[in-house]
Amino acid sequence: MSAAAKEQEQAGRRIEELLEALDRTAGPEARDTADELVRALVEFYGQGLSRIVELLESADPGTPPVDVLTRDELVCGLLVLHDLHPDDTMTRVEGALDEVRPYLGSHAGDVEITGLDPGTGILRLRLRGSCDGCPSSAQTVRWTIEGAVARAAPEVAGVEVEGVEEQQPGEPALLQIGSRPPDPAGPPPPAAAVPADRGGEADWLTLDGLPRLAVGGSTVHRAAGVPLFLVRLASGLYAYRDHCPVCAGTVHDGVLDGERLRCAQCAAEYDIHRAGRGSQGHLEPVPLLEEGDGVRVALPGVPAGAGS
Repeated sequence: MSAAAKEQEQAGRRIEELLEALDRTAGPEARDTADELVRALVEFYGQGLSRIVELLESADPGTPPVDVLTRDELVCGLLVLHDLHPDDTMTRVEGALDEVRPYLGSHAGDVEITGLDPGTGILRLRLRGSCDGCPSSAQTVRWTIEGAVARAAPEVAGVEVEGVEEQQPGEPALLQIGSRPPDPAGPPPPAAAVPADRGGEADWLTLDGLPRLAVGGSTVHRAAGVPLFLVRLASGLYAYRDHCPVCAGTVHDGVLDGERLRCAQCAAEYDIHRAGRGSQGHLEPVPLLEEGDGVRVALPGVPAGAGS
């Protein structure tokens, strides 16, 4: 028997000894809970092993196995959890920020790392430029950054972002919700600044069946039952709730002129590129990330796995 196999056998015996000791000292109810915990952990790692086998079997010939595994969210989280990931925390954070920089360019300019506190695990970032338009743009920027960091570096306990435009008088108050360490095997729960009258956290949902849009093209798509208006400009893809704040009608049937959208019902105009800003109100932007051929959006108060 190899040394690794002996260690695994010893670990299995130790688990059983601990469960039996728990049964004797805390009673059968605590033992049942512990048994359920062990089963959940076994299932968790079983899913990870299954995913590893699947990825390696389907990988293109010549692709380094480490590259195949680190690109997968579930396996990447497991590698980080056991300190097996080939990249350190800051390298992975930089990679996450590189992925979202094209999106941030239309809302916040750029983002730079100012430090990572090894004691608290808090990552500090600074925006260069300003959120382009309103607090809802700040909300979008925060969700986008925090979601990307959580997926790439789940060991980061929280993210502080400097340089987000302050709330203007008369605009809805925002609550700052701190981020927490995400589950490495599940969808990341990005922290957010969310409208005080709505509360809740935001979860990222994949938009299935979304058509490819050329520049100037738009569509309506539902995410967890919420109708979203998506439009592609030369600068990227944008998502807004399909709601006009002036007349309470829809906006997907409006007229798009360059980067400006005119509501078909009330003729109110909004700047799609600049977070939906208008002279009489703002469209509500929805955080969006394009990843390869996929598109994900973040909606507050929508549970993970709600689907599109």
